[in-house]
Amino acid sequence: MIRGIRGATTVLENEKDSIIDNTKILIQEMAKANHIVAEDIASVLISVTSDIDATFPASALRLIDGWMYVPVMCTKEIEVPGSLEKCIRVMMTANTKIGQKEIIHVYHHEAKKLRPDLTKKKD
Repeated sequence: MIRGIRGATTVLENEKDSIIDNTKILIQEMAKANHIVAEDIASVLISVTSDIDATFPASALRLIDGWMYVPVMCTKEIEVPGSLEKCIRVMMTANTKIGQKEIIHVYHHEAKKLRPDLTKKKD
């Protein structure tokens, strides 16, 4: 079964190393939390808010051992007044036997505000 796994993080500055480091940490935690390996992944879509343009966060995947062939693409989020700034969002689609309600979505830093219902411990 293919499932979507959500994740998001924020950065303090529009700076290449920060964007890459935060994206890599997020992706690795998403995969680990859901027992996903690169071979399980169908694709990864990464979106950024308009205030992030110092680098492509997708390049962080190429720094993860074994992820060379994972299809990844970056795009811009729509600009909504009052929305979270300096945010990187990830949608990973992967083959897994984990049920939809058991998927662990990962939110770091200020991005925890996006889905507080998913950042609480599961019963």
